[in-house]
Amino acid sequence: MASFKLNYKIILYFFGLLLLFNGGFMLLATLISYIYKDGVTLKLLLSGITVLAAGALLMLATRKHSQEMNKREGYMVVAFGWIIMSLSGSLPYLITEAIPSFTDAFFETMSGYTTTGASILNDIEVIPEGVLFWRSTTHWIGGMGIIVLAIAILPLLGIGGMQLFAAEAPGPGGDKLHPRITDTAKRLWLIYVGYTIAETILLDAAGMTFFDAINHAMSTLSTGGFSTKNASLAHWNAIPEIQYIVILFMFVAGANFVLSYFAFKGRVQKIIKDEEFKLYFKFIASFTIIAALVIYFKADFSDSTVEHPMVFGEVEATIRHALFQVLAIVTTTGFVTADYTAWTPFLTVFFFGLMFLGGSAGSTSGGVKVVRHLVLIKNGFLEFKRALHPNAILPVRYNNKSISGGIVFNILGFFILYMLSFIVGALVFSTFNIDFESAIGLSASSLGNVGPALGDFGPVNNYAALPDLGKWWASFLMLIGRLELFTVLILLTPFFWRNR
Repeated sequence: MASFKLNYKIILYFFGLLLLFNGGFMLLATLISYIYKDGVTLKLLLSGITVLAAGALLMLATRKHSQEMNKREGYMVVAFGWIIMSLSGSLPYLITEAIPSFTDAFFETMSGYTTTGASILNDIEVIPEGVLFWRSTTHWIGGMGIIVLAIAILPLLGIGGMQLFAAEAPGPGGDKLHPRITDTAKRLWLIYVGYTIAETILLDAAGMTFFDAINHAMSTLSTGGFSTKNASLAHWNAIPEIQYIVILFMFVAGANFVLSYFAFKGRVQKIIKDEEFKLYFKFIASFTIIAALVIYFKADFSDSTVEHPMVFGEVEATIRHALFQVLAIVTTTGFVTADYTAWTPFLTVFFFGLMFLGGSAGSTSGGVKVVRHLVLIKNGFLEFKRALHPNAILPVRYNNKSISGGIVFNILGFFILYMLSFIVGALVFSTFNIDFESAIGLSASSLGNVGPALGDFGPVNNYAALPDLGKWWASFLMLIGRLELFTVLILLTPFFWRNR
């Protein structure tokens, strides 16, 4: 078959726009560097100007592009756009020599934009403030980018399961925030920025420095997990108020951001009646109870990096740690207050299982997403009824609306592809002489954009010991997991490059 003709100019024009966006935020990091006098201001400025210049030249060279973009071009903009952002975003690390290795710099940047939070830095606290701020900014940009992607682009591309979210997000039909995607994006940006400011103020008031507060606010709202401290949130274990603030905003970030809009508009019934939100809340509550009971009666803190806190009493501390870690894994934020893999074997397997859950559609979380689990559970129960009543028409219903069979099959296909990607991911990691526990942990964590894994790459370790090829493979898994698998993997299929 003949090859189709791509509109390369519009693709490159969007890449130029992304580079301008990236360069602008690098200049913001330069300002932070100047304020804190960290010694890398000129190097960060060079990074920002370089990226801005590249973006401006690219947009200038392709300004006479066709305005129409088909689905194939949309897939390429989304998939390669994330790679362009990560490549250009590596410059501040390389030029400042905070991370001199290109492989490590790319890994750290991809981990940032995909809001995974896996790091190769052994001593975070010696990194200049401007670079640390840029590191957190990659999270923040990626988190908001995912929300806009989920509500504006993926449903239009027909990504499996995201058509469901289209009913609650802007676009043709359904409940709209505003009929225009650009206006919707502005409203969600305002909510995102508002939450970030609110958490920064609260964390600052609770005892963090302003610098630590704004960095952790950006990491929390993006469900990323980068911290400014080597011990992550465990650094502030003596201040429970800080953990409760982070718990609140992790929960909000893991919920559908459109529901936040409805909340601010006073449409609380929309939230109460939303099936995905109800299941998300029930998951968090039930998993927290299970974890708290096991921690209280079975956990051994003798070998843990954190002693059993007694700040408000043993019961309160147990519930707080359980809730924090459940939310950190379910929402794929990845913050840690303790080495949960050292508590009991049951909890190690338990938290490993939670890596496959994910937050809500339209949130900044990674993973499979609660709405997909909900549809799979409902369809599974209906299969029992269909076995007894083969001639009955029994559609899967979501938020009191029937779901088409095509969407159900899409979700089933996504889940199968996700599990296959996990298995293949673990197999490839095992070829680097990585043990079984570490390999499956790395695969689940990278694909689900969680951050902490298991074994040698658990919550109190990092990814520095991973071989270079392993880091590239982990980066690929982060990318496909963040972009809902189909967006990237479809580019690897022969029929994508052919006319029908």
